[in-house]
Amino acid sequence: MSEDIENNKPSNFIKEIIDEDLKEKRYTHVHTRFPPEPNGYLHIGHAKSICLNFGLAEEYGGKTNLRFDDTNPTKEDVEYVESIKEDIKWLGFDWEDRLFFASDYFDTLYEYAVKLIKKGKAYVDSSSYEQIKEERGAPTKPGVESKYRNRTVEENLDLFERMKNGEFGDGEHVLRAKIDMTSPNMNLRDPIMYRIRHAEHHRTGKEWCIYPMYDWAHGQSDSIEGITHSICTLEFENHRPLYDWFVEELEIHHPRQIEFARLNLSYTIMSKRKLLQLVEEGHVSGWDDPRMPTISAFRRRGYTPESIRNFSDEVGIAKRDNVIDIFRLEYSIRQDLNKRSMRVMGVLNPLKVELLNYPEGQVEELDAINNPEDESMGKRKVPFSRELYIDAHDFQENPHKKFFRLSPGREVRLRYAYIIKCEEVIKDADGNIEKLLCTYDIETKSGSGKSDKKVKGTIHWVSAQHAVNAEVRLYDRLFNVPNPGDDKDVDFKDHINPNSLEVLTHSLVEPYLKNAKPGDRFQFERLGYFCVDSKDSSEDHLVFNRTVTLRDSWAKIEKRGNK
Repeated sequence: MSEDIENNKPSNFIKEIIDEDLKEKRYTHVHTRFPPEPNGYLHIGHAKSICLNFGLAEEYGGKTNLRFDDTNPTKEDVEYVESIKEDIKWLGFDWEDRLFFASDYFDTLYEYAVKLIKKGKAYVDSSSYEQIKEERGAPTKPGVESKYRNRTVEENLDLFERMKNGEFGDGEHVLRAKIDMTSPNMNLRDPIMYRIRHAEHHRTGKEWCIYPMYDWAHGQSDSIEGITHSICTLEFENHRPLYDWFVEELEIHHPRQIEFARLNLSYTIMSKRKLLQLVEEGHVSGWDDPRMPTISAFRRRGYTPESIRNFSDEVGIAKRDNVIDIFRLEYSIRQDLNKRSMRVMGVLNPLKVELLNYPEGQVEELDAINNPEDESMGKRKVPFSRELYIDAHDFQENPHKKFFRLSPGREVRLRYAYIIKCEEVIKDADGNIEKLLCTYDIETKSGSGKSDKKVKGTIHWVSAQHAVNAEVRLYDRLFNVPNPGDDKDVDFKDHINPNSLEVLTHSLVEPYLKNAKPGDRFQFERLGYFCVDSKDSSEDHLVFNRTVTLRDSWAKIEKRGNK
């Protein structure tokens, strides 16, 4: 039985089924599997399935296999295999020595097919794909039996072996199960089990020229591995009768297939085909572009495995498809990074400030708190000098009523430092602001207790003498509508957010970040959470990716749009 009371994890309908199976002794243990097809990178929806399959096995003291359903050699690649393994490891799960491939079972699957032919339950069809499709009928119209359906067992065995031996070209023949062409379930209308495809496989090379269809390979691979519970998404619910039919006709170990609602996320595309299109057409820089919904992209953007696992637990398991607001995923990473991230100061759009009454050549080392949520992270020293940089957005020459930051004649506090006052604005010949001339109040040093002067605004800064150059990439949602793939009359790419990436090449960060390593995460005070890019950053060229803003700015946009 599951230990929900002890581990405080809520129950769900899948656990209830497993509990009943164990109680009725249908199975004596729990053995799940995660079966990706290596034809692309895993996305956040796969992360949900990974967490579910591995998580269930952990809760019940069972095992989980990683099995690649590599039955389509024209779309699969070793690159995808390795990326999937890396993603699962990064999420914190371990398949131990249970790494399998459907191609491991090609010999067995072939023998199983021969067994069905001998039982009169499978036949070789020489019709074209178009004819087979037409004869299958429609949900409201029964199918028509193929003229090849009643071939003798001997003829089917001979043709099937010759298919395997490479005597025919692609599409000349297929092997079909013989079930019921009038079934209301289209999946039972003599589904194709094997097709001829003269293509090199990433593991078996040119050994095979016939390849099993997913529905044929899937259930039998589960059975061979001794899987007890085959957890699938809802689109496979209508495939379950076929799954059951195959294992029952073969009289082999029978796993139980259970379906749950896949994870759909707002402002996101989950279709591998469409994601591949984004990559191949250059709308993104690759599968790991931080705007993509792939696990590798989230990792590069600065998400933590804990945040994704917590998100998966929080959204729970559903029986019906629904769309989860991406805000819930962003909330999860904010909560996680708020606890663990070091606070630092970075100026994205630098504006120079000169403190007229600060001694030239003097440098102070000011104390800065690393994380107010975790005192054990301590403090660091931040250099302060006569010339500073603030963010241009923190200054307005003609401030609006609710602007409480720096403006001519107004005072503002510099974080961890002093209160300063803007005395003069220096401009170039074209009227662009070059720098601000300010004064500081020596009695207002943070933590000194010398002055009780109050100001309404506090801003961040860096010392001009000590600042480190950095490139900052401000990533936002890739699409600007909640459901970019829903409108069938509009190309989903028309909904790409033109402001999904802004690159700032002249940003400055405090000197503590000089030795930051790829993958390191920080909170830039007042700006958001950032991480050092894992691909483009180097010792000589720091690149920071914005993981997420401090607050959900999109909520305000949507609220204004709904008025």
